[in-house]
Amino acid sequence: MSEFHEDEILGKAYDARLMRRLWTYTAPHRRVISGCVVLSLLAAGGEILLPVYNKLIIDDGILPGDLPALVRVVCLYLATLALLFVLNYFLFVKMFAIGQEIMYVLRRQVFDHVQSLSMSFFDRNPVGRLITRVVSDVDILTDMFATVVVTSIRDLVIVVGAVVCMFALSPRLALATLAIVPLLVVVSFVFRRFVRELYRDARIKIARISAYLQENISGIKTVQAFCRQARNLKKYDELNYDLYRTHVKTILCYATYFPLVDFLGHLGTAIAVCYGGWLIAGRTGDVTLGDLGAFVALVERFFRPIRMLSQRYNTMQAAMASSERVFHRLDTEPEVKDSEAPRVRISSAGRIEFENVWFAYKAPHPNPLPEGEGETEWVLRDVSFTVEPGQTVALVGATGAGKTTIIALLLRFYDVQKGRILLDGVDVRELDVESLRRRIALVQQDLFLFSGTVYDNITLGDERISETEVEAAARRVNAHRFIERRKADDPERAAAARIAPGYFAKAWERGAGFSVGEKQLLSFARALVTQPDILVLDEATSSVDTETERLIQDALAKLMTGRTSIVIAHRLSTIERADKILVMHHGQLREQGTHQELLAQGGLYYRLYQLQYKDQEAVSTRSGGGE
Repeated sequence: MSEFHEDEILGKAYDARLMRRLWTYTAPHRRVISGCVVLSLLAAGGEILLPVYNKLIIDDGILPGDLPALVRVVCLYLATLALLFVLNYFLFVKMFAIGQEIMYVLRRQVFDHVQSLSMSFFDRNPVGRLITRVVSDVDILTDMFATVVVTSIRDLVIVVGAVVCMFALSPRLALATLAIVPLLVVVSFVFRRFVRELYRDARIKIARISAYLQENISGIKTVQAFCRQARNLKKYDELNYDLYRTHVKTILCYATYFPLVDFLGHLGTAIAVCYGGWLIAGRTGDVTLGDLGAFVALVERFFRPIRMLSQRYNTMQAAMASSERVFHRLDTEPEVKDSEAPRVRISSAGRIEFENVWFAYKAPHPNPLPEGEGETEWVLRDVSFTVEPGQTVALVGATGAGKTTIIALLLRFYDVQKGRILLDGVDVRELDVESLRRRIALVQQDLFLFSGTVYDNITLGDERISETEVEAAARRVNAHRFIERRKADDPERAAAARIAPGYFAKAWERGAGFSVGEKQLLSFARALVTQPDILVLDEATSSVDTETERLIQDALAKLMTGRTSIVIAHRLSTIERADKILVMHHGQLREQGTHQELLAQGGLYYRLYQLQYKDQEAVSTRSGGGE
């Protein structure tokens, strides 16, 4: 089910399958909920009892002039009001507390599950809509647990009790008053039909706005660099105006429905007063003035829950749709997951083998041709190579050649469709995913720093890493020098630490305040502190000045010492000393060898080298220092 279709889910007002699943989250609170149901029934009984007091006040106190009887009934009336206040207070507090606790658990479960999903899931789903799932959809369920489930029981008891009491007081008066109920049912049905569609439209448009907003904030540098503000605002304004019109239509529906229900309620009261007054005036003996007073109050009690019925119907419907989407997300299985009996690798020698690997980001065609052609868009085609322990292997090739895909497959962000990848002779699909990734340190081209401190960004919250290990790693990759110059934003934590205060300096989201080179050095420290067996560098030395590149190259030399390393770089100067260079072209491994061997072949690598170093090569040749 696509995200767009998920947003279009209307939902039933009550779905037994979903309610059974939602009900499992109430297991720790069953006793409290049962107590709330009892409180709700008591509150409903109190609401029905108040109109009865009206009859007693009039018939037994006011009309006979019996002051002691009047005082007794009034005292009972006030005591019942006080009791209702206490019951409703505890009912409100307990149910909202339970609703929030359930949503806390569900929100945590959704977040945890989303983190476990494969990269292919995030390739297909906009971040803004995922945020809507974790936040907005779960919040809607809070209203259902807190205000609908128990209060609906109370309201149902009040409605039934009011009808029973009305017929007990006067069947003729009850039938006359309830004659408008069919009209009320028709009005409520029409209202629900319109509002149902409007709520669905609003959800779709909110999801679109969230996705568009997240996309623009993430790409704000590009937006401002290319002066896209006005055009983006125009697009956002269109989405925002669509949502505004939907909300206005919803308001108009409510503005029509609630006054109409109020009118029908008052009409019912008017019928009760007029017909009851006629019966009293006719002295039939069927209705007393006290009966009429109680009847008017019962009519109000009857119509008040019905007035809220449509609103609660919409709340239930929205909750069912939200739970459908939330559970759909929870039921989404990771495409990459552990085998039934995964092997945990504590350490590895670092031997990597790709054996006839085929891979496509989209699912392969069910019946591909033997050559791997057909409708499948293969990103890698029959790729085979070996990286021996301790070797440094470089991947080169044009953009889209498949270099980054090789790294993604090694880390099991995706699984191959054909062939296999071995680590120390074991298929990576047989290894525990977490233990596999703990043995591999990835330094990406798109460096990401989390909001927090420099220390937190190096350890990534791993409490097993000590402060001295963090500083040692930073010193080794030349990051300590700029870290110690920073001012700590958490003086107490810095004072208690055994390392420089600068490690507790603030790091903003996406690394604002750090240069590209500083972020790269921090990423090297992050990689080194985990003591990985395999190091993967994805364009890790791009976009820096000469001085910073010198520091980075020195850090890289230390980082790669004694480790199996795979390096992706467009600048060939960074990988000339690699033990082996793999040349990728259109998803195929076309050449492999050392720098000198590949130059001697005069193939793809030689042409890449000529394009980048034509001028330098000419100078070197004229001076007699050619390759």
